[in-house]
Amino acid sequence: MAQFREPYNLIITGVGGQGNIMASGLVALAASAAGFKVVVGETYGASQRGGSVASHIRLSLRQSYGPLVPYGQADVIISFEPLEALRTAAKYANLETVVIVNTAPVYPVSVILKEADYPQTEDIIEGLKSLAGRVFSLDATGLAREAGDPKAQNIVMINALSNCPGLPLRRCHFEEALDEFLAGASSEQFAINRQAFALAVNLG
Repeated sequence: MAQFREPYNLIITGVGGQGNIMASGLVALAASAAGFKVVVGETYGASQRGGSVASHIRLSLRQSYGPLVPYGQADVIISFEPLEALRTAAKYANLETVVIVNTAPVYPVSVILKEADYPQTEDIIEGLKSLAGRVFSLDATGLAREAGDPKAQNIVMINALSNCPGLPLRRCHFEEALDEFLAGASSEQFAINRQAFALAVNLG
């Protein structure tokens, strides 16, 4: 198990409808299987209308901590949407934080109606690099499409997380948690999500 400072703080962020809650549940199950005390806190914007959704996950081998990560103390930020990654990192990242970001944007209504501009993804990544220690970017939505369903991008992101440097969890814990989550799924959904988790995602 990797060395880490307690508590180990993860934040999974995105917008409503991207599977944030399932992803945080998978991480919590995996951490519990690894012997951690796990506390999960959720924060919501207008989640039903594509607003911000964030899950705070805090792991400890010794005690339970409060449900929300203090500002500037995230060890890992996993973001399903680029601009949400930047917003979250501005509050919670430090120069040792690892950020894993899906590069596929979800445009808010104001951008679709041309009432606002959306930053270039390259500019967002550069902004993240100024806020965090390491930034890994991938087109999780495109990879999920290859697996059979773009909605499985949350599983691709958990796949990426399982390869995260310094993470005190093993990949087998995520595999067990995923199988538990998918126990009642159709054979098609089971196959798609399992394929999404099996895709080669290299953060090195």
